[in-house]
Amino acid sequence: MSDPVPFRPHVAGTQPAYDTPTYGSTHKRHPTQRALRIPHTVTETTGPMFSPSHYPAMPDISRFEGHMAMGERIIVEGTITDEDGRPVPNTMVEIWQANAAGRYHHERDQHDAPLDAHFSGAGRVFTDGGGRYRFVTIKPGAYPWHNHANAWRPNHIHFSCFGPGFATRLITQMYFPGDPLLALDPIFNCVPDEGARERLVARFEIGLTQPDWALGYRFDVVLRGRGATPMESPGEHH
Repeated sequence: MSDPVPFRPHVAGTQPAYDTPTYGSTHKRHPTQRALRIPHTVTETTGPMFSPSHYPAMPDISRFEGHMAMGERIIVEGTITDEDGRPVPNTMVEIWQANAAGRYHHERDQHDAPLDAHFSGAGRVFTDGGGRYRFVTIKPGAYPWHNHANAWRPNHIHFSCFGPGFATRLITQMYFPGDPLLALDPIFNCVPDEGARERLVARFEIGLTQPDWALGYRFDVVLRGRGATPMESPGEHH
């Protein structure tokens, strides 16, 4: 058995603040009282059991019932690791996103953009023994939101990573390189540290790209420590 590795907390400024003045939704959502420490029991730390037998994998959401979704097909691959680069296997990774026109498949999304009957916008996979995951999806479109005048969200994919139970769920967003909206987006920029923000941007990789089929992007997630991927506060899912 290897020696235990000491926990290294993240560096100040590398995680989003609960209250960010430019991000309007945080004003009323962020906690105003000190958090209460509630001891976790076996129920919170070991359940429910997430496994492919109970939560079927959905690795390719670029098609539905044999029909291709509209838009640019892409491949997203990456790893889930701890702060020392050790893979985290058997992690349930879920994604959700807007379609190519910038609209979610959800009744509350009333954006004046077309829905796609062949795109649900939701996928699920489990990491393998090396902590690796892979999705095939459609590059999401930008969409307007009501945070400020003429506000548009950059192209992004939401990621949810589950540990052994609900108490160990972490949520983040993956962005795309070269997106001009990143410089204007309050959610992306609520992470003060520039290096930490860059960890939210996927890397285009020609090695992941399949000829005549789809471009490939790499998005690696580090769960904790000084190189941790910035994670969202609960309830912030724009």
